Amino acid sequence: MFDNEDLKWLASQATELNRLIQQVARHTDQVRQHQCELRYLELLTERVGLASRRSQELFDLITSRILTGANALPQPAPAGRSIARPPGGRSVAPAPGPLVRTSVTVKIPIDEIRDCGEDSEEGKIQNPEGKRELILLVDDNQDILEGTGAILTFEGYRVVLAKDGPEALRIYRKLSAEIELVLLDYFLPVMDGDTVFDELKALNSKVKVVLSSGFGEQAKLGSMLDRGLCGFIPKPYTRDRLIEQIRTVLDS
Repeated sequence: MFDNEDLKWLASQATELNRLIQQVARHTDQVRQHQCELRYLELLTERVGLASRRSQELFDLITSRILTGANALPQPAPAGRSIARPPGGRSVAPAPGPLVRTSVTVKIPIDEIRDCGEDSEEGKIQNPEGKRELILLVDDNQDILEGTGAILTFEGYRVVLAKDGPEALRIYRKLSAEIELVLLDYFLPVMDGDTVFDELKALNSKVKVVLSSGFGEQAKLGSMLDRGLCGFIPKPYTRDRLIEQIRTVLDS
């Protein structure tokens, strides 16, 4: 009923579906925690749609195989998958029989999405009277975010903090003319550092970004350096190492 190519495709699709479901769960939690940020809702809706399409493709293939029986010839492949034609190059029309379509709909009451007030702390510059450059720090770890901010403000830098990618991008759009450098964590909720980096480059091809991470993402790091990443600083870093890396990039 299922050949080897079928099984390989089913395994890959099941893996992808599981990943999407995990992302949906994470984005759902982010929507609950950050109800005023519509970006989380948009990402959740996008992932639900992708998960729904993956599940439909799996359902279509399995159902078509069951309906056509063990001796059926291969049916047209779902999008993105190719199946070899049977000997002689014959093509076979899908066997008759209804395929039940499934769908997933997410509805969040509009009154559960709060409007961010004008007193929001987002984009607030710390040490506004500082004599050195303005640096955007992006990290979902509040202790690291505040600790690094304290080090830089003590050294005379102006600093603006972001806890995730969407917030960092909003701040950069607002302050791009002033921000001289972005210190970006790699592992972030909603959008990883690689994605945030690409979005920043789309906003400003000359943006100076230093990546920070506690893990060696060598393949990703090499690709990002090729695309214009200015530097990398592994966690945990010392005050001296932090300042040295920042000055190296800013003075280049």
